[in-house]
This record gives sequence, C-alpha cells and structure tokens, in this order.
Amino acid sequence: MSSLSFELERRNFIKYYDTNRQVFEEGKNACTSIIASLIKQSDIGEVTTIEGRIKDKYECIKKFHRKYQGTLEAAEQPYRIKDYLSDLIGIRVVCLYVDQIPVVSDLLQQHFRIIDVTDKIAAVESTEGSFGYKGLHMDLALSEELAALPKYQPYAELRFEVQIRSLIQDAWSVLDHKIKYKKSIPNDLRRRINVLSALFELADREFKEIRNATDELMLQENVASISGEDDLPSEKASNGKVINAFNFLRVAGHFYRDFEFEDYKVDGFVQDILKLNQSFEKGALHRSLVENLKRAREYRSEFLAADPENSFSPYTEIRHCLYLYDRIGFQRILSRGARERFEAWLEGRESSDV
Repeated sequence: MSSLSFELERRNFIKYYDTNRQVFEEGKNACTSIIASLIKQSDIGEVTTIEGRIKDKYECIKKFHRKYQGTLEAAEQPYRIKDYLSDLIGIRVVCLYVDQIPVVSDLLQQHFRIIDVTDKIAAVESTEGSFGYKGLHMDLALSEELAALPKYQPYAELRFEVQIRSLIQDAWSVLDHKIKYKKSIPNDLRRRINVLSALFELADREFKEIRNATDELMLQENVASISGEDDLPSEKASNGKVINAFNFLRVAGHFYRDFEFEDYKVDGFVQDILKLNQSFEKGALHRSLVENLKRAREYRSEFLAADPENSFSPYTEIRHCLYLYDRIGFQRILSRGARERFEAWLEGRESSDV
C-alpha cells in the first residue's frame, strides 16, 4: 500500500530491496546478456563496453528524495519509492562512435518494451552555454515474447535503464561528475568547462569523420583494379599507386581471403616495405605474389614439416615473395638467419632440378 509517510516507505523499500536483491542481480545479468547477444548479431560495429550494475539502496532513496518526494507530498499523493526508480538496474553500452548510438537505440526498441527515452545529447546541445553529461537513456522492460520464456519469467516485471554513450561521451561523463558545485560555479570557470566540453564534442565528431574517410579510401581500393593496370593516365603519373595500408589490403586480401589482417600490423608491415623502397607500388606487390607465391608456399611447407612448432604467417610468405622479386632491394625484408636458410633451400632446389 502507498502512503505519505516517508519513513514508512523508506523501510518498505529497504525490505523490498533486500528481499529481491538476488533477483535484481540475475535480472541484470540476463538483460545484459540479451543486449550483448543482439549487438553481436547486428552490423552495428565495435562496442567497447556492455556492463550492468545494481544501484545501491541508499542511493535509490536519496534520488527519490531529491527528485520526487517534495512534489508528491505537496500534492498529497501517496507513493511507493520503488515505483519511481527506473534505474535500480542499470546497463551501460559504450560505442566507439557517436553515430552508433541511434542504431543501438533502434535495435533495443525492436526487442524490448519501451517505457521512456531521455535524450540527454539533444537536451544539452539545445541549451545555449550549457555543459554536462551527454548520452541516451532508455527505460526498458522485457518484451512479451521474452517475458514468456521460462528462463526470463522471474524478471518479467523488472524495469531497467540502458545508458548508451560514445567512448568520448563516456570519458566526459566521468570528468563531468568530478566537477563540484555546478550551479554556483563562477562564470570564468563555466566558460572554461564549456570550452572543454566543446573539445570533447569535436573529438567525437572528428573520430567519426576519420573513420568515414578511411572507409572511403578502402572502398576506393576495392573498386580499383588489383594490379593497377586499368588506372587512369592521371593516376599512373601520380603517387596514387605507391603501396599503402589500403591498397596493400586490397592486394593481399585477394591471395589470403581467409586471413584477417589486423590494421596495426598492416601499418607496420607497409612501413617496413617503404623503408626499403619508398616508391614501391601496389602493382609491383601484386606481381611479386603472382610470380613467387607458389615457391614461397613450397618453402613454407618444408619449413613447417621440419619444425612443426614454428610459425610461418602470411606476412612471412609475403616477405619471402618480396625477397624473390628483388633480392638486392629487399635483402633486409628477411632477417639474416631467415635469408640464409631460404637461400640454402633455393640452392638445394636448383641443384635438384638440374
């Protein structure tokens, strides 16, 4: 039963919280798992954090006191504290980029029952001279379909809040909470905080634009000819064909379709090539693989047969192909020991072919 006695409702809430604490924990874990599974199965892209927490019971009471108690008691409206806490169970989803936030929101709206949505991004950006936390908050409950499943029935009545933020917004939220006395802060400090907030917002925007630009470069390479033979004349006269991470992936991906080239390793490998030949072109890389990959793979098979505990990655194969393509220019693409072993194998092959 609801009442107007804060002390009574406080005791009732603590009893309710303590009695259901295990259900809250299990419900949090179940909802976090569902969201993680939905995101993994989608094409949203990388999400850095999906984690949940149960709000401390005394923090819940403080929040009710701060936000609702005065208004309810002034209107002589009986209440139960638990009815006004949408974030007792909280889940935080941190995306890499700001434009992933609405995509995550749409995904959750398709699979959960929506109780309320609070767009703190729009609220802050529409207020001139304001600063503060940005993120999208969604008050959710299990859909009828999920709640009907036996394993989720114990959590059918639970509400939970999902906070969706970009990585930059998440960093700002941590710092924002450290700013004391926001309502009384002097104007000069307020201006400095606004500048800092704007820098975070700019960083969010720039990271997104850099991602879009690199995606566009990769798309251009995928459209272009792998060997560069149908490049336009203007492109033939430019530096456009010099090897870089994007056209390296285009060429190497053609020969190694099932291998995942990690971006930071590709960057380092391309720099190794350019240190030895700063004008090396993607067409030359293509030719080096076409002409020499069969022999490099024969060597790899015999090398691993002799020492199964060793490794011989696609990068190593490409190094051997480059060495065969230009033994003087790419002498140092292999370590001294690797080069001597390979040369001995080549001499053995040549003598056996005679």
